[in-house]
Amino acid sequence: MKTGELAMLKQIAAALSAQFGPQCEVVIHDLAASKVEHSIVHIENGHVSGRKVGDGPSQVVMDQILSGEETPADQLAYLTRTPDGKILKSSTVYIRNSSGKVTGIMAINFDISSLLMVEHALSALTSVPERAEKAGQERITVINVNDLLEDLIEQSVALVGKPVALMNKEDKVRAIQFLSSHGAFLITKSGDKVAKYFGISKYTLYSYIDTKQEEKQNG
Repeated sequence: MKTGELAMLKQIAAALSAQFGPQCEVVIHDLAASKVEHSIVHIENGHVSGRKVGDGPSQVVMDQILSGEETPADQLAYLTRTPDGKILKSSTVYIRNSSGKVTGIMAINFDISSLLMVEHALSALTSVPERAEKAGQERITVINVNDLLEDLIEQSVALVGKPVALMNKEDKVRAIQFLSSHGAFLITKSGDKVAKYFGISKYTLYSYIDTKQEEKQNG
C-alpha cells in the first residue's frame, strides 16, 4: 500500500471514529505486509477489540488473503464477537490500487453490546407471545489471528468428530488438510503448535499437507 493511500485512509478512519465515538473501531490492513499476522498498520479505538498496530487480521481478512480473488465484494453490516464477548456490527471494505488490485482492507467494528441489552429490555416489555419472532442467526467471526488458530484447530477436530487421542492417520490427515486450506499455516510458528497438538513430528505434518497437494496434481 502506497504512503499516500495510507495517509488518506488514516484521515477517513479518524473521521469515522470521531463521528461515531469511542465504540467505533476502524482498522486498516495492508495486504502487502510481509507477515499476515502483522497486517494492521493503523487502528482507531483499538480498545474495542483489544488490538493494536502490528497485530493480525480477523477471519474475514484471512479469507481474502487465502482466496486471492481479484474482485471481492465488500462485506457490510455483519456480526463479529471479540474474545471478551463484545458483539460488534462490522463492515469490511476492500481498498484497490489504480489497477484494481486489492492492496488493503478498511474494517469498521461498532460495539453494539450495550444497544443489544437495551433492545432486549425493550423487547421484553413490548412483545407478546403471538407476535414473537425467532432471532436471526448471528454471523460470528474470529477477530484476532491468535484466536483464529485456536478456532481452526477446534473446527478441524469437530470436522473429524473424535478427539485427537482416538484419531488414526486418515483422521489426522483430514484435520490437517482442513487447517491448511483455511490458512492456519500462514501464521508464524503454527506448524510447531499443530504438530504438538496432533502428536506428530513436523516432518509428518508437512507430509500430510503434501498429500493434499499431490491429490490435486494427480486429479
